[in-house]
Amino acid sequence: MDLTHRFTVPIGVEETWAAFQDIAALAECFPGAQVTSADGDTFAGSVKVKLGPIALVYNGSGTFVEKDDAAHRFLVDAKGKDKRGNGTAGAKVTLSMVGSAGASGPSTDVEVVTDLAITGKPAQFGRGVMQDVSDKLLGQFVACLEQRLTAQPEPAAAPDLPPEPEPAPEPASEPASELGAAPATFAPDLEPTPIADAAAAAPQPAAAPAPTPRAVPPPRAVPNRAPDDDALDLGAAVLPVLAKSYWKQGLAGLVAVLVVWRLLRR
Repeated sequence: MDLTHRFTVPIGVEETWAAFQDIAALAECFPGAQVTSADGDTFAGSVKVKLGPIALVYNGSGTFVEKDDAAHRFLVDAKGKDKRGNGTAGAKVTLSMVGSAGASGPSTDVEVVTDLAITGKPAQFGRGVMQDVSDKLLGQFVACLEQRLTAQPEPAAAPDLPPEPEPAPEPASEPASELGAAPATFAPDLEPTPIADAAAAAPQPAAAPAPTPRAVPPPRAVPNRAPDDDALDLGAAVLPVLAKSYWKQGLAGLVAVLVVWRLLRR
């Protein structure tokens, strides 16, 4: 089946073309995809797909069959096979870019044409459902791509300078006494006043008893939660599309079941 997608990114065509040469970085924006190796025009990786209770892992490789830097166009041929033998997937992807300049700045129009061939469980969905699902996935991919392309680099941190040493304090000079003699000290022998004696003789209030510590219950154990699976949940993406496309048929079937049930009860 042939699938066509078009989108625009707010970046010049040269920058966008350079970003699409890094296949490993592009795979990070696609749910469930991972590039394990890349060598020149050939790369290998895997794609995890969830279809309800069924989990598929396609392992495969891809090759840049054609690449035109001047026309900003390339053709990729990719093939994969589920590691449990539940099906195969193959795709020939043709991507082309056209740059444009507007009032808000340069932008790039991207067109992706995919010739998709699949076998196994995902093959039960028709072209219309696959087109809608791929549109939804492409929206997530484009949002991630725009965020990466338009992200501003963080400013470099200023180097830490050593603190300046504090000046040493000057020694204090003692006042000289008259005729060079040591200064006389005056320490009068003061007697305690009656008020001070009364305060000292007054009985002190008894200290309040320390509160008895309350037993603190031990903290409740929190079960460890498994990390979220990063696989592409194809079932969650397909169900809303099926409900939107075939709700009339489902409603008619429900009415027919109710009519038969009422006739059987008579």
